[in-house]
Amino acid sequence: MTQHFWNRWSSEYLTLLQSILKWRIVQRNLDIGDLVLIKHDDSPPLQWKLGNVTETFPGKDGKVRVVKVKTQTSELVRPIAKLCTLPITT
Repeated sequence: MTQHFWNRWSSEYLTLLQSILKWRIVQRNLDIGDLVLIKHDDSPPLQWKLGNVTETFPGKDGKVRVVKVKTQTSELVRPIAKLCTLPITT
């Protein structure tokens, strides 16, 4: 009985935890004018800079993976994994 439980738990529940939702849920591409927070690993989220997307660089599949972001003091090129999109556009 224990072995049966372990087999079902490992084959059904663990594989459910390992599924990657980002590949199953279609998300919209970042677009020019989107407001984003720029993540920094060495600072807390309240100190992340606010930026405005000024240019997008789509890949061969048409999905935006890198953007140019303008902050108050500079312009940066960042991958979208290092950005948090805010639900506000300018």
